Amino acid sequence: MRIAGTTRVQGKNLTTMSGSVLHKGESMTSALKDSRKPRPNKFYQPGKNPEMDAWLTAFFIENHLDHHSYPDLVATPEQVRFMVYTEEDERYYPCSDRMFQAIMNKNESEFLQVKYRQALQRVLNLVDEQIEGKKEKSYLRSLLEIKFRHETRDEIMIPSRLEKRLLRIFLNRTQIEDPYMMEKASRNRRAGTAMASHAFHKAISRLDPEDFKHPVATLKEIRELANYIELKRLFAVSVESSLWESDDAENYTEKDYFDIFRRELTGNGARPLFDFLGIQEKCKFNGTRETAHPRKILWIADEAGEIITDFAIIRYLTKLGHKIIVSFKEGSLYTKVDFLDVQEDHMLKREIEGALLIREKNLSKNELSRILRSEYSIIVMSDGTRENVNLLLASTTFARVFKEVDAVISRGHDQRRRFFDTHFQFTRDIFNICDDPDGKVLISFKPRHSCAVKFSLYDLEKKARGIIEQMQRAKRRGATVIFYSGIIGSIPGKIKMAKKIMSIFVMHLKRQSARTFIINPSKYFEAGMDADDLMYMWEIVQRSGLIDIWRFQTSEDIAAAFQLMKLKVPPEWVGKDATFSTGCTKEMKIALEVQQCHPEMQIIGPSKEKFMRRSEYGVGKLYDQRIGEISRLP
Repeated sequence: MRIAGTTRVQGKNLTTMSGSVLHKGESMTSALKDSRKPRPNKFYQPGKNPEMDAWLTAFFIENHLDHHSYPDLVATPEQVRFMVYTEEDERYYPCSDRMFQAIMNKNESEFLQVKYRQALQRVLNLVDEQIEGKKEKSYLRSLLEIKFRHETRDEIMIPSRLEKRLLRIFLNRTQIEDPYMMEKASRNRRAGTAMASHAFHKAISRLDPEDFKHPVATLKEIRELANYIELKRLFAVSVESSLWESDDAENYTEKDYFDIFRRELTGNGARPLFDFLGIQEKCKFNGTRETAHPRKILWIADEAGEIITDFAIIRYLTKLGHKIIVSFKEGSLYTKVDFLDVQEDHMLKREIEGALLIREKNLSKNELSRILRSEYSIIVMSDGTRENVNLLLASTTFARVFKEVDAVISRGHDQRRRFFDTHFQFTRDIFNICDDPDGKVLISFKPRHSCAVKFSLYDLEKKARGIIEQMQRAKRRGATVIFYSGIIGSIPGKIKMAKKIMSIFVMHLKRQSARTFIINPSKYFEAGMDADDLMYMWEIVQRSGLIDIWRFQTSEDIAAAFQLMKLKVPPEWVGKDATFSTGCTKEMKIALEVQQCHPEMQIIGPSKEKFMRRSEYGVGKLYDQRIGEISRLP
């Protein structure tokens, strides 16, 4: 087991598929409106009713889900768009559409109160189970009910958020770190014992004549069918809760397991999931389907005990060449498996042996790409929350992983509700595996939004190689290669003007100088690419050793551009130069490193000492995170 965070994985510079999200421009919006399904939350139109607008704002504030009110807890809208494809006039909410409409319309009080009482009862049950003293038990129950009445008075609270607050009161007052620690360990032990039993192994490898209804003629078809059969059986056992919720499995025979394996797969995701994994029954691919490429999959773990069966599936998928990133809860949440369990539970420690643990909550794109390109086929991390699924509170690392993978596999009914009982579409294909009321394996599928485009590392590297080839041709012609670094996204809302300023001034330089090849980064900027995507691409170009002159934008350059446009310099551009740009600050560091290897390269522009005020992008933004913080000050 290896831990990432303080120690970083040094990966090779390979070209594997992962990437970022591109949202198409407004020009596509009208074309898509006709084909898009009606959205359930369109009963509310922002900007038309001030009272409703205020109620919506209060909804996010009271549920502690508003980024501006809780900037250290709630993700930026840009980070949320790594995962959720939102329209211009909507905000993502982590609950079902019915729940959101009930709160916004104030018309389903009975529905809300039932959900509130269920949340309260789960915490009260916890008090009854964990607290022996009569006075202390009475005190805690009274305290929780007082808080319950206060929080539900206006019916603006999401029940899961209410439950989290009540649960936090219980944990803080009792100082019990994890009330279900022993129960979870027992579940994992039971499941582990069952999966390691002689009866299970005989059953999983046993041939069933029903599996050979269609003849196979080649070794490839035999391997294909064997993969399909074994994975189907593992999916079946993954929803068999008796393996971990009781000791019944201690007496299971080979026949008992074989009966479990015959459980039917149902749901709209059964076929797409096997297609995605590159596995099909013989009768469905007829020797014509191409083998699927290795996939990167985010697997969101759910219940203790169940996770042991998950790892059986995960290990099988890694044998097929796939890379799995397994996400756990940050801390205790009833019987949900969490990140601490992974590190302390004996059975789970055995399951993740040889995997890489990521502790860092704020990995950058470059750090994550090195990890994803490493030799580790199983990577383990926390989602940063103590909730079933709440993408507004998820860590930056989780959001970036979500953005980089090829698909997400979620587990259980709680996660299914959050992903499927909502009109929101996501930037990645979402699968869910759980049991249905008839005991079958229900596999659900929600395809990613049609406008969510994936910029892979391969795409970014291909763009970089194309620019390098242009530089090489220019050098062969005897031209001087100049790289021009300037402000593009560092002034919020002024990207269009920044690109125009840069383009006009670069044209001015070209008219002034003979036999030069000047790289204008604004020509390669595409809406939807975040700062890390751009920096990843440009760093490859910048470290090529082909730059003769690296010029950083000055305030005089900007003034000259406005003069060429016959305009006065607007207030927001007065005195600005490359030192105002977070990207340029990072590029100055790269330029100084490149100059150490290529002393002949000239650096022109503001002195390097002035590149001190910009440090780090806000997540998903193209400007320094401190600019956003300053803008919130009174």
